Amino acid sequence: MADHNTVHGGHPAMDYAEHERTYRGFIAFTKWGTITVAGIVVLMAIFLL
Repeated sequence: MADHNTVHGGHPAMDYAEHERTYRGFIAFTKWGTITVAGIVVLMAIFLL
């Protein structure tokens, strides 16, 4: 993501490290959730057809 130390207009009280950690967690959850659902669909196609 962007280097927030050079962003103009950023509030000094913002916890950018926590924001980055939350964003990365959301992206990881979305990625693994998508992989899990795709796996379930594949397994359903194999065993239910």
